Amino acid sequence: MSKVFSTSLRCRLPVLLFFFQGALLVLFVLFVTYDEHTDAASQPPDADPSTNQLYTIFSLFQDIQLMLLVGLGLLLAFMKGYGISAIAYNFLTANFATQWGLIVQGFVHYYRQGKVHLGLYNVLTAEFAAITVVISVGTVLGRTSSLQLLLMALCEVPLYVACEWLTMSHFRAVDVGGAITLHIFACYFGLGVSFALYRPGLRRGHPKESPSHLSDLLSLVGTMILWVFWPSFIASLVQEGDAQHRAVLHTWITLSASALTSFATSSLLEKKGKLTMSHLQNATLAGGVAIGAVADMAITPAGAFALGILSSLACILGFKYVTPFLATKLHLLDQCGIHNLHGLPGLIGAVGGIAAILLIPDENYGLHLYQVFPPRAPPPDNITMAEATSAGQELGRTASQQALYQAAGLAQPPDELCFDDSLYFKIQEPTEALHVDQSSEDLQLPLKDNV
Repeated sequence: MSKVFSTSLRCRLPVLLFFFQGALLVLFVLFVTYDEHTDAASQPPDADPSTNQLYTIFSLFQDIQLMLLVGLGLLLAFMKGYGISAIAYNFLTANFATQWGLIVQGFVHYYRQGKVHLGLYNVLTAEFAAITVVISVGTVLGRTSSLQLLLMALCEVPLYVACEWLTMSHFRAVDVGGAITLHIFACYFGLGVSFALYRPGLRRGHPKESPSHLSDLLSLVGTMILWVFWPSFIASLVQEGDAQHRAVLHTWITLSASALTSFATSSLLEKKGKLTMSHLQNATLAGGVAIGAVADMAITPAGAFALGILSSLACILGFKYVTPFLATKLHLLDQCGIHNLHGLPGLIGAVGGIAAILLIPDENYGLHLYQVFPPRAPPPDNITMAEATSAGQELGRTASQQALYQAAGLAQPPDELCFDDSLYFKIQEPTEALHVDQSSEDLQLPLKDNV
């Protein structure tokens, strides 16, 4: 006698989402209020509206919205039969993770006097948590249901916030663009999930996993959207002034160097010199990942250029050699090459950050050394270094000490139905499916008792 494996989400997905929304509504009613930038009652009578935080961050907030929902959504839509699912699940997961991030980050960073104080800046930082989840999803894209992705987000966001706190608040490492806390964490969390959901039947690939002309085009458009808006992503949390200016400049230089290096290397590695789309879709962005750890440091334009070249080379070589090794030898299936785009360039950026701190003279920062490296600021006049140390305050670090702290800071479908939009979506054009129960419109697959 055989069991029936149902892929219907009719009860399970609504129950999870309505319960999640209801729980968050209760938390919002009980604990969430406006912050000082949004609360009308706390504004002085002579307040200048133009000085409100909104006008400083709204354009960067919009750019990150485009990256998260449009750029990443299209980038993930490279499989010929899974484009609708990739874009829709990206939209679903991003909203779920952002809402959850608002609550988790709120209680960790913005909770005072019994309330979580909420403003647009909170949403901006919560979207960083959502980007982390979307990156991790790339390792298991097409092999999971929406329920699994939401549960993955539910687990990952608190861990991301803990990693962020450990790196930025405890070790006080400098990582303005999230190379360590976002990209490296997302990569290896995603690979851990992929290992847990490993399927031997997909080790050599799946016929529906390959791209088509249209899906490759959509994914390349997503790459270009990300490429254009990446400087805003890096600069959004950087101090205004020369540091933010350097971050934007360095990001553009690394992205441009990565773009040309990607074309050259991709052509060089193919016998007939043809370009590989996966290289162009990913390696052209690798410099933007690596620069995150050093964007506001005085690494010089030449340093940014070199970082872009190195990260692009690492990404392409990862696609050619590392991804097959991970799949066949270590049982790590990486659907979107997350390790190549986020893991390897992130590690390069982290090492680059350590080198920059050790090699760049303090004089290169002028009067803004402590703006870039707050932990290196001397103690206040009324506190001695011995008192600060005994109190646990990390003040007045040397370059070598800061470098050490930088280093410390890191309803599933069966194989046959993977990478297919028609499993969970109503598709206009008929596609091949297994068995359709006409009465319930539920795709079903008979399974043996003993698997």
